[in-house]
Amino acid sequence: MNKNSVPSPMMPNNSARRSCSSSPPPSRATTPPSRSHDVTPRLGYIRGMQADYAVQYQSLWQRHWWWRARERFVAKRLATLAAQRPLHNILDVGCGNGLFFDHLLQYGNVTGIEPDARLITAGPHRQRILNQPFNASYQPPQPLDLVLMLDVLEHIEDDLAAATHVKRILAPGGYFLLTVPALMSLWSVHDVANDHYRRYSKNHLRTVLERAGLRVLTCHYYYFWAAAPLFARRLLAPAPKAAPAHYHVSIPPAPINGLFYAITRLEQAVFSAFPPPLGSSLFAIATKEG
Repeated sequence: MNKNSVPSPMMPNNSARRSCSSSPPPSRATTPPSRSHDVTPRLGYIRGMQADYAVQYQSLWQRHWWWRARERFVAKRLATLAAQRPLHNILDVGCGNGLFFDHLLQYGNVTGIEPDARLITAGPHRQRILNQPFNASYQPPQPLDLVLMLDVLEHIEDDLAAATHVKRILAPGGYFLLTVPALMSLWSVHDVANDHYRRYSKNHLRTVLERAGLRVLTCHYYYFWAAAPLFARRLLAPAPKAAPAHYHVSIPPAPINGLFYAITRLEQAVFSAFPPPLGSSLFAIATKEG
């Protein structure tokens, strides 16, 4: 279920993923609205996405400016990691249909975990994908050099247990690379429809990783420019308490889609040395010392 979570500022309101002792409970001010029902079954540690969204996920990954820009952002940072340490054994948690595998395979052997069978179809990477939960019962045949969770941790009720298990299966010096949606002030229908448990502040995410016994190498916001329009949308259309019966994410018309992609890539270049003070998403890399 690869992984993403922040809707475009152009997405209409009625236009992901993933449950693993636990991080500090959020305060009343930051607790997501309660759900009257789950729109999808629990899938091990990971709670699945709303059905309509699952159907269109691969198209969004391949065409939507937000997913495409995130892919380039993560790819650049992976190249930096690979230059520092070989990434022979890689696990992509919430991998969907192996949508990022073509890029990962240049570094080493790749395995994916996708608890939601709706997201897995016959394809070139099917044999690499395990349709099973990510929990303490999962043990790789050998320690891992890299674990990815791209917009997955917010779907996990016990995020500390999930991060602790990541540390357990990493090789000494191995990396945990993840992205998550940021700032509870941006909580929206997108979070409700996709069964997110939370959005993160930088301090909250860093605390989870450190309590899991990992050393945080970097933790910073990105999608700086998107935060303001998303906050405006939150004010104009507060998130419902229950998930909508149908949820669809619109891909903007080509000129707008291309413009937003270009703006985001420009932002990534501008903030490459000095990350922005806030944003609608968070990016982190942590390592297992030893």
